[in-house]
Amino acid sequence: MTVQEPLKSVLPKFMKSLEDKGRSPSTILAYRADLEQLVEFFVKRNKVLAEQILQADIEAFRDNLANDKYTPKSVSRKLNAIKTFFRWLVTDNYLTSNPSENVSHPKIDMAMPKFLSSLEYRALRDVVRGDVRISAIVELFLQTGLRISEVANLKTAYVTEIDITVEAYATQPQRKIPLNQPAKEALNHYLVERPKTDALYVFVSKNGKPLAVRNIRAAIDRYMQRADISQYSVNDLRTTFVVENIKNGVDLILISQVSGHKRLSTTERYLELAGIKEPGKKQQLMEL
Repeated sequence: MTVQEPLKSVLPKFMKSLEDKGRSPSTILAYRADLEQLVEFFVKRNKVLAEQILQADIEAFRDNLANDKYTPKSVSRKLNAIKTFFRWLVTDNYLTSNPSENVSHPKIDMAMPKFLSSLEYRALRDVVRGDVRISAIVELFLQTGLRISEVANLKTAYVTEIDITVEAYATQPQRKIPLNQPAKEALNHYLVERPKTDALYVFVSKNGKPLAVRNIRAAIDRYMQRADISQYSVNDLRTTFVVENIKNGVDLILISQVSGHKRLSTTERYLELAGIKEPGKKQQLMEL
């Protein structure tokens, strides 16, 4: 027998289940925003219970997003959250069947990843030089290939003079990443000036609160505009790390492990982007 309860009151229980599974804070935040948007859409259509939702309703939400100028990639990401939510509704007996199961994703044109040239990332360095916090963040992207969520969630307890530890989250196992000289110097420079706070996280606001992913993204986007490289995004800094290390002959397995790629084949895709046919065997990351 299914449980009849408004979607709005079921949603917090789903979010709690994501926390219990160890999903990253940024994923949980994104899922909450996407699903609150979905529930609001359904309420306007006078559908408040899970059992009232049909496949056509979810498709209407998908199409409405497209009409509101969301990119196919953004729509697809929201659909992933929706499908995860409805699978959970079935598992926890709020539904007997899954109306999202056969909802198709929009077609996404897979553009090649972009990476910065040495002149471009040096220009970015120049404009962030006066901001020790963002300067340290930029160096971490370029020297370690961290994801933006990993930078936001990096804790002071996991930073040493020789490496940083990225805690396990979602499907990612814990991993250690060596700190080269530029990354170490930038981090140390920031930590000296970091606001005094009990916060566990390395990067905090002026008020001592953890720096959110959206704040990091907005700050770097702003500096990229000042450096006249607004065609790039935060993610392109991580790509730059991978490409430059491949070009420098660093072993693909090492790059894959440091980057947190689940499969070596993911790293191998960057060979073409780097213009390299035969990967190298160096066992030390380069300094960008």
